[in-house]
Amino acid sequence: MEIVLADAAGFCFGVKRALDLTTKTRKEVDPATPIHTLGPLIHNPQVVAQLEADGIRVMDRPGDASSGVVIVRCHGVAPQVMEELKARNFQVVDATCPFVQKSMRWAKQLSEEGYQVIIVGDRFHPEVQAVLGYAGETALVVSNPQEIRKLPIASRVGVIAQTTQSVQNFQACVEELVGKVEDLKAFDTICTATEQRQTSAQELAAKVDVMIVIGGRNSANTRRLAEICEEQGTVTYHIETPDELRRQWFAGVRRAGVTAGASTPDWLIEGVLARMSEFSEEKGTETMEETVQPVEAELEASTAQPVEAQPEETTPEPAAAAEAAAEVTEEATEPSSQEEAVEPAQEEAAEPTASAAAEAEQPGEAAPEEAKLNEVQMSEYDVQMPTPGAIIQGKVVQISSDEVLVDIDYKSEGRIPLSELSFIANANPEDIVSVGDEIHVKVLKVDDTEGNVILSKRRADADLSWERLEKLYETGETLEAKVIQVVKGGLLVNVGVRGFIPASHVSRGFENNLEKYVGQTLELKIIELDRSKNNVVFSHKVVLEERHARAKEKAFATLEPGMKIPGVVRRLTDFGAFVDIGDGVEGLLHVSEMAYSRVNHPSDVVAEGDEITVMVLGVDKERERISLGLKQTIPDPWTTVGERYAVGQKVSGEVTRVVDFGAFVKLEDGIEGLVHISELSHKHVAKAEDVVKPGDQVEVKVISVDPEARRIGLSIKELEPKPQPQPKAKQAQPSVMESSDQELTTNIGDMFGDLFKDDLLQ
Repeated sequence: MEIVLADAAGFCFGVKRALDLTTKTRKEVDPATPIHTLGPLIHNPQVVAQLEADGIRVMDRPGDASSGVVIVRCHGVAPQVMEELKARNFQVVDATCPFVQKSMRWAKQLSEEGYQVIIVGDRFHPEVQAVLGYAGETALVVSNPQEIRKLPIASRVGVIAQTTQSVQNFQACVEELVGKVEDLKAFDTICTATEQRQTSAQELAAKVDVMIVIGGRNSANTRRLAEICEEQGTVTYHIETPDELRRQWFAGVRRAGVTAGASTPDWLIEGVLARMSEFSEEKGTETMEETVQPVEAELEASTAQPVEAQPEETTPEPAAAAEAAAEVTEEATEPSSQEEAVEPAQEEAAEPTASAAAEAEQPGEAAPEEAKLNEVQMSEYDVQMPTPGAIIQGKVVQISSDEVLVDIDYKSEGRIPLSELSFIANANPEDIVSVGDEIHVKVLKVDDTEGNVILSKRRADADLSWERLEKLYETGETLEAKVIQVVKGGLLVNVGVRGFIPASHVSRGFENNLEKYVGQTLELKIIELDRSKNNVVFSHKVVLEERHARAKEKAFATLEPGMKIPGVVRRLTDFGAFVDIGDGVEGLLHVSEMAYSRVNHPSDVVAEGDEITVMVLGVDKERERISLGLKQTIPDPWTTVGERYAVGQKVSGEVTRVVDFGAFVKLEDGIEGLVHISELSHKHVAKAEDVVKPGDQVEVKVISVDPEARRIGLSIKELEPKPQPQPKAKQAQPSVMESSDQELTTNIGDMFGDLFKDDLLQ
């Protein structure tokens, strides 16, 4: 007995992805943290049992657990369920099949556009229930065209399919709606893996004596495979494990076919093949010869491959990326262990299949209008397979640590492996793209056996970038690019390919800190280009020099004294500040023009990097000098000083300078008054610094205001109490005897000295 395995059988991409996510989660999560799947992860009892043995339990509702990790199964969940999981503070791992996710997005889009959504599928299947959550309140579920005739249909309808539906049934449902609605949109959401497995099983069943279909009885796609095999008139057995195989099924069988549902693991398939090989070896040599020889001619024409042989050489078809599992409401009948019990079932299965085949071979002729209508309708939802090597546009829909999923208007999302995302090594995907970004990608591979469309953003960017760079190099035009890294000798930029800016071409002057440019977007000009060596060199300095030359020429042609312009302080000196008034053109702001009050140093008023408004005071075209003023941009405080200060008013201020004749006190910016040395104190003051020092806060009295002369007289002593004069002590008169003993003499100083002293003091 020859045993032939179908070309497409077993795990699809969506199922494998879900199991990989589950395994990864189990490894990364603390062993004490409970892990649950919301419903069976996939529709295969044996795999679910293995997960439970590994500590991953199944829960039916979000409220069945209180904490831990919840893995959303392949079929997905409605948005309300996802919100409830997050509200209960579960750590959610979304293992929803990408095919199902696409169905959800299309359902949501159709609903938002005002279409009534019709889902072709099993209304009780968890996938359909999940998609319904996105389809709106008017959404309907139908399983065949006949149900459409009984339902209230809106004028605008959008049709999508459960991922495990047959293409024929979906097309029939769409065609049933043609002519009944004004606006019809249809999206073929059938999983490519499902189509592949059904086609492969159908072709193999037509060439073998018996078919074994392996998979869970609760798996809709596996059950559909069994139905398709039976429709070919071939004896078919649906089993879950090798133990269910019976030797009598293969009595007289020369060739046996094997296929498996998308949620059937390889180890189950291998177990079945091994068990069937044991049955084959047990047959006697004579029996084998009698069985094999009559069919040798038939087998030569067959394209099916033995178990150990390689798959047929066929043109690859679109990749499948969905776990095509479905929940059924009735148990499949167990195959009988007695050959006598099997034969009637075989006859019953063969009869309707043959009848159906006869009807298919003699179809009635369709009316020209109907055929044309069907052809047009088919083109509306037919999805074109991506062409390897083509550069196409897509939208980023999901980002993970090792890949990015892109919607490319195909049945499944394309996958960009991390290595194909960017030329930047070890880049974080979220630093390169964001969900919702429209990007160009190059199709590397379309693998119809696993349901993968492998894409490359890096190669698409490179191809498109080189074409653009060559044109820019020829024309001398500039482009903008983001600095991504500092390397030896300069900077790296991302222009779709790796670009280099030498340190000497980063700015007009010397740059000792290149790190500050990382993350900045610079305007660049290409100075070297060699596509064969993958080499492109840029200069930001050339752009700045050209920009500066144009700006300088414009400045000296248009600037006039009295104009107010914005600027940025670039450098400070002891005598002023240099201000950039645009594209590197600088003017001098002298320290004397910074404020109305005295400025000791420019840093007291401005700092490097300050954005200020200045007035043009002078333009010297011959010497290429521009003089600027800052104080001219604000009102002169002396014009209104009389409104704020009056004679006799008490004010406070800061001593700014001390001179021989007094001290200057700053009352406000631009307003200083003089306290004359005679007004410092009621006492005699030899030096002003004996009373006040720069920086002292003092209270003063306004004794004069002269706005035209820009002078204010101040006094400190006027606010101090005036000292009282001290009376002189009387001298005792000498007695007669004493005076007689003294010489009675006098002089002019004794007589008038006090008078001269009083005059001098006054």
